[in-house]
Amino acid sequence: MYYPYAGQMPCHQKRVMTVTGIGSLSIAPDTVQIQLEVRTENIQLSQAQQENADLMDQVIESLLELGIPRENIQTVFYNITPQYDYVEGRQVFRGYEVINSINVKIKNIEQAGTIIDTAVRNGVNQVSNIRFTVENEQIPYQEALSLALKNALAKAQTIANTIQLKLDPHPIKIVEKLKEEPILYRSFAAAEISATTPIEPGQINIKATVEVQFQY
Repeated sequence: MYYPYAGQMPCHQKRVMTVTGIGSLSIAPDTVQIQLEVRTENIQLSQAQQENADLMDQVIESLLELGIPRENIQTVFYNITPQYDYVEGRQVFRGYEVINSINVKIKNIEQAGTIIDTAVRNGVNQVSNIRFTVENEQIPYQEALSLALKNALAKAQTIANTIQLKLDPHPIKIVEKLKEEPILYRSFAAAEISATTPIEPGQINIKATVEVQFQY
């Protein structure tokens, strides 16, 4: 059988190498977000709601007095749940629990401990998800992304040199992976908080990951 174009087919096709590049850097955060909760319980739902509303109003006013802008205080959760006790195998209605949760964004990290203490004194009984971030995360993230691309190229060159391949250093495909979420710190009850709550921001890690393909 005769194939007229067979002689025109290339004798060598480029092969593809896929590597994963990772870049990361540690930076000091400049913003902290704290979730503050007010939990109330009463056998009368309306009473539980009113007590909760009064306490949360008191908390918000105390935060405003500390200089927190109102736009940096946001309601993130509100829930009403019936509560039951079990007595001799029977379910006995105890009342209603109302949870109102706000998120407070603070740009002065050194103020975080004072804000928590003030909120607790004014009615907060649960502190959740203290999260440190940077206001403009794109700047350090782009630096981490650059490091990830360099890491991918270094890996590909190492592989090529090790098994004596001729690598084309120009990628034919780059896929950016989803970046990781910032670290969340633990929640703690108001009873665990001392008179002066120490909040240590430490360093946060900005990480970028790419999948890169090279020809050889």
